[in-house]
Amino acid sequence: MAEFTGERVVPGQVDPDLLNEHLARYAFAARLCSHKRVLDIGCGMGYGTAELARHSRSATGIDLAAAAVADARQAYPAGNLQYACASCTNLPFADASFDLAVSFEVIEHIAEWREMLVEARRVLRPGGQFIVSTPNRLYYAETRKLAGPNPYHDHEFEFEEFRLALEELFPSVSLFLQNHAAGIVFQPIHPDESAEVTIAGSAIAPDESNFFLAVCALGRQLGAPTFVYLPTTANLLRERELHISRLETELVTKNEWLDAARLEHQELVEMFRRQTEEIRQKNEWAAKLNGEVGAQRQRIAQLQDEVVTQNAEMAKLAAGYEAQLARVEDESRQFVAHAQETELRITAQAEAVIRELEAKCAELASCVDLLHKTEEEAAAQTVWALSLKAETDELKAAVARYQTQVNLARSSRWLKLGRALHVGPEIQEQ
Repeated sequence: MAEFTGERVVPGQVDPDLLNEHLARYAFAARLCSHKRVLDIGCGMGYGTAELARHSRSATGIDLAAAAVADARQAYPAGNLQYACASCTNLPFADASFDLAVSFEVIEHIAEWREMLVEARRVLRPGGQFIVSTPNRLYYAETRKLAGPNPYHDHEFEFEEFRLALEELFPSVSLFLQNHAAGIVFQPIHPDESAEVTIAGSAIAPDESNFFLAVCALGRQLGAPTFVYLPTTANLLRERELHISRLETELVTKNEWLDAARLEHQELVEMFRRQTEEIRQKNEWAAKLNGEVGAQRQRIAQLQDEVVTQNAEMAKLAAGYEAQLARVEDESRQFVAHAQETELRITAQAEAVIRELEAKCAELASCVDLLHKTEEEAAAQTVWALSLKAETDELKAAVARYQTQVNLARSSRWLKLGRALHVGPEIQEQ
């Protein structure tokens, strides 16, 4: 079931007068439906499209609300009646598909209302008609002074704006004013389909009317008779009696509200007295605060002067810092250039040293080989020297033994006697 917001007309959930306003428009259009293919643009709950289908060859209702379309299909099944979910600014039908199109209380709800009118004209066959209605902006604004603008309306029309907008697209436009009218009705006990209506006076005031309704056509139209719709609830006197009864009930309720309001008023007066005393005390406190605020403002002004002076000094220091920073940056650039040059030179020197070290390493490797050979020769010489020393020691020992023997011989008496006698061996001194 589609949600009832108060704006969409749902039979059984709205005021009878509001429902009759909508039913009257469909009754007005039904007179032009005979043997025609009819399109209801913005069909809502579908009750109006069903009424048009009773008098036409076929009727199609479209609405952007899927829930409303689903409810309409369920509530009003008929062989020549169908519903579709579609936008009124982009109708899903081929050109020249319908003989009659209607759109009641829709145009004020959409910002792209011109596109809706263009689409309505597009789907009409040659000689087709388009019936469109909308509230009178001036009258509507007057009735909603307290409630405020209707949140569901995007653009409301005055009479001249409505007329000019329709005449831009349709060669023939017949305008009607829809109003509630009090009347005296003479109804036969056994009524037939005919009716006679006499309208007293002929003066009309578009700006004072409730709604505007126009029959637009792509060709010339003949006649624009006055149409009167009398709903079954149109016993005006009975309605007024019921209305008076409702007002009396409301009056009792409002009197009760008034008594409660008076009691509440006394409480509010006492509350006002207390609040007045509190305000007086707070005003005294505020006056004291104002004095303190004045002193603080003077201090703030003094601090602001100091801030200005400090800002000037800081600006001077900042200028000096910026000059010094520029000088440091220049020196840094020079240092970087010198460092890069030094790096290149050191790199070249390091490469030369590396090459020299590589040569020294090769030479050292050769020396190591030569040292290994020398060590081998030294080891051999050491072995030879040790053997030679052993032989020398043996010779020295032999010489010592021989010398001892010689010394013994020299000290021998016999040898001394023989030498004196020039007899025996001659021992030479070494």
